[in-house]
Amino acid sequence: MSNREVKNFTRKLENGLQLAEKRMLEEKALRNETIVVSKAEGGFQYIPAKEVLATL
Repeated sequence: MSNREVKNFTRKLENGLQLAEKRMLEEKALRNETIVVSKAEGGFQYIPAKEVLATL
């Protein structure tokens, strides 16, 4: 693959992952579910999907 093809593929992959994440959050928000998010200092926390979706 050329450098241009790699960049194009990477861009498409990133867009697809963003779309999948948004759809997942929308489904979880409809069911009032939470998601698990890792913290920068280590560990994790549970956050309502509605809150995360509102920040996108």
